Amino acid sequence: MRKGKIIFHVDMNSFYASVEMAEHPELRGKPLAIAGKVEDRRGIVVTSSYEARAHGVKTTMQVWEAKRKCPGLIVKPPHFDLYRSVSRKLFALLRSYTDQVERVSIDEGYMDVTSLTEDRHPVQLAQAIQQQIKDQLALPCSIGIAPNKFMAKMASDMKKPMGITILRKREMHKTLWPLPVSEMHGVGKKTAEKLVNIGIKTIGDIAHYPKAAFVEQFGKYGERLHERANGYDPREVDPEAESEFKSISQSTTLPRDIQDEEEARLVLHRLAYRLSRKLKEKRSLAYQLSIAIRYSDWKNISRAKTVQQPLQTTEDIAQLAFQIFSTHWNGEPIRLLGITVQALEPVTKASKQLDLFTYEQDASKEPLFNVLQDLEDKYGSSVVRLGIDDKQEKGK
Repeated sequence: MRKGKIIFHVDMNSFYASVEMAEHPELRGKPLAIAGKVEDRRGIVVTSSYEARAHGVKTTMQVWEAKRKCPGLIVKPPHFDLYRSVSRKLFALLRSYTDQVERVSIDEGYMDVTSLTEDRHPVQLAQAIQQQIKDQLALPCSIGIAPNKFMAKMASDMKKPMGITILRKREMHKTLWPLPVSEMHGVGKKTAEKLVNIGIKTIGDIAHYPKAAFVEQFGKYGERLHERANGYDPREVDPEAESEFKSISQSTTLPRDIQDEEEARLVLHRLAYRLSRKLKEKRSLAYQLSIAIRYSDWKNISRAKTVQQPLQTTEDIAQLAFQIFSTHWNGEPIRLLGITVQALEPVTKASKQLDLFTYEQDASKEPLFNVLQDLEDKYGSSVVRLGIDDKQEKGK
């Protein structure tokens, strides 16, 4: 009987470009880039085919530079409705193997296949999944196999495209530890620079650094990094982490990149206020919340959490959003923040009665938030702080 968990991380290779090639076979084998429209910060490459990457085209590169590096580059705008449709088919395929599937983003997810590997080798199962995705969707993917989510994610990045990689804890000293810190999942560019500046150059250096000293320097974020560098990641594959139900979203591109936790808290609170208003307008409650962070280098992350007690008030939404943010923010400068509430239900169907006092208390803040919005639009997001929040923090 097999011991421990077997986790897959399924990562689609150059997803947007691969979907375009599947839809338009004449594009196959050609250098292709998917680029956003030329707007506030000019068009940038969202993703590109491996043929384009061979010429030096990279994600987040501006289109003019990509064309200079690859004169024959074909540039297509994104078709997000198509990508979402294909993503739904992908995850339906994965769930045909097991219901223990966690959708992390439109093109990647985790599978807990422990029960499926009792009489089947994990590599054989991964090959079957990979081939079925190729046959049914005409898309390439890489699959990482490991005893936990962090290691599975690291494994899937090691061989692209169409790779299958196993990472074992007993082999970490030769497979994971020699890698530079910049290649560790969860470490951004600025954090990598900070680590190198104090002599921590590899993942192995993190693993061997005294934990107490590391946590003292990097806080809870550092604690997570240290644990994962040593192969410890207790997170379960959570099928409820993201939902396909209807949702309401609010996001804002910041007038300048921010790297201050309190500024981020203020932005999230303002977004929570807007979401609360919309929920009340729709007379709905939310059972799931996700946040989106876009860093200054255009990398995006999205994380979600399902709750037992439904959300509607500004304070409840803001508190959960900040909790998720503080857990997953890697300390890098932020250019966009967003909150989405989903898994909505009418108030009349909710199991929890709304607290009328809290409801009215939220409503009483509306004039305040309108003033804050005007001030921030005019002078920037750091001009004001929420004294109400400061008092609540001190009172805890």
